[in-house]
Amino acid sequence: MRYASKEPRKATNDFLQTPGYLYRQLDRMFHFEFDPCPVKPKFDGLDISWTERNYANPPYSQKELWIQKAVNESQFGHDTVMLLPVDTSTSWFLDLVVPNAKIIWIRGRVKYDKKIAPYAMHASFLAIFGEWLGTYIPDILDQDPH
Repeated sequence: MRYASKEPRKATNDFLQTPGYLYRQLDRMFHFEFDPCPVKPKFDGLDISWTERNYANPPYSQKELWIQKAVNESQFGHDTVMLLPVDTSTSWFLDLVVPNAKIIWIRGRVKYDKKIAPYAMHASFLAIFGEWLGTYIPDILDQDPH
């Protein structure tokens, strides 16, 4: 498999923060402990060990690196929920996500801050890497903006 090289973030959508309503909804379900790739990182999340319950909205220009890291971390009992763009024809989806993650489809497009981008340019889904023992994981997530 070929994966992207480790380069600085480039794409505009690399800097879109997960909307608060969506993060809170997911945090109620999964009780996150750590975000290995925050919008303004003070560390390189690809070079450190993650915690047991992680949430990641990776820079889309480097999503393959972050997905591979989530797969590797899951082997150490570190579970990750990752927000990703829907692109089911790509090798990263077929080779990394499908065999290693539970997929939750998000109904509708993610709604961002209207000043920046009112809606995502594409549909999104959640990839759940790891066990998440005792957690109910739905097949479809209806966004709750409240």
